[in-house]
Amino acid sequence: MIVIVDYGSGNLRSVSKALDHLGAPNEVSADPRRIERADRLILPGVGAFGACVEGVRAGGFEPALRQFLATGRPFLGICVGMQILVETSEESPEARGLAVLRGHCPRFRGELKVPHMGWNEVRRNGRASRLLAGVPDGAYFYFVHSYHIEPAADERGHVVAWCHYGRAFPAVYEREHVFATQFHPEKSQEWGLKLLNNFARL
Repeated sequence: MIVIVDYGSGNLRSVSKALDHLGAPNEVSADPRRIERADRLILPGVGAFGACVEGVRAGGFEPALRQFLATGRPFLGICVGMQILVETSEESPEARGLAVLRGHCPRFRGELKVPHMGWNEVRRNGRASRLLAGVPDGAYFYFVHSYHIEPAADERGHVVAWCHYGRAFPAVYEREHVFATQFHPEKSQEWGLKLLNNFARL
């Protein structure tokens, strides 16, 4: 069973419908105790970094998330659900992330249109990836974000795919059982469904 965490932010129903389409058993839950019994966990995220972190903590999810991660069961963070895994973000300087991975979230710089919204190419970097198995290099995925993770030097080796928007930024992070995507696989049609199918069968 895949549990989609309902902490007040995220495309919960879109993710659930995509998994239904794949025939992957799933449920949306706002009960931290349900996380304990999940086989896999998805943490979606839409909105501001600070509000999402606060939603996780106010809902009592942080201890359950940390306990789940300690068991080695597969975990997937999506969009801001990826960003709140790091330590800090320029979007909410006062907020502390979950620090599951070391790094921060800067805003896109320069004359770029922000947010970065729409389809963009995701390039593999030659590292093996269970999440992207069967997904071709250069596949397009759907993005909506103004910030992106900037992992610490010792975390960069766990980035398995990058996207370019004014600069290269991490699109897919993979470390043992912890997975995260900056794009929305549930909105990314064929290759997004392939990615979710890979996650559902880890």
